[in-house]
Amino acid sequence: MRLVNSLTALGLLACLVAAPAVAQAQTVTKQSQATATVTIQAINSTTRTLTLRNEKGEEDTFVAGPEVKRFDQLKVGDKIRVTYYESLVFELRKPGDKTNPAADALAAGRVKERPGGALATQQTRTVTVKAVDPSVPSITVVTENGQTITRKIENKKNIEGVKAGDRIDITYSQALLAAAEPSK
Repeated sequence: MRLVNSLTALGLLACLVAAPAVAQAQTVTKQSQATATVTIQAINSTTRTLTLRNEKGEEDTFVAGPEVKRFDQLKVGDKIRVTYYESLVFELRKPGDKTNPAADALAAGRVKERPGGALATQQTRTVTVKAVDPSVPSITVVTENGQTITRKIENKKNIEGVKAGDRIDITYSQALLAAAEPSK
């Protein structure tokens, strides 16, 4: 539950800090994807720790919790490919339009053939536009819990036609896919 709450806060903050607002009766989507491959450098079965090295040669050690069911199948030299997806969708709702209900979703699964799995989260929240300043450009919104937030907007065109009283449905999605590939 703490993870979902943290992701919700992160999602709302991320969408208002760096991403665009929404355009006239339009939906604006911002997506990103990053892929990395790490190599297992060391394994400690007693403490369930893995030391991983990324493509730049940087190393870090992680503890594999009990949810990692195939820990004993991992070997030094195995490569783990990790892909991270992130998406923000903004939907403008004029006064009187129905908004999406606030929601949190979490899904996880494992790969059958080898150690690996996926984790995905999605949060939906609605904010109400308090003010729009096209000269900056910036937008001020009020969250569902009454917090007022003002942020600069990357693309001035995304706030054209947006007025105080409009609502914006924000859907923040994240997914992480990881799969181990045996060393050759």
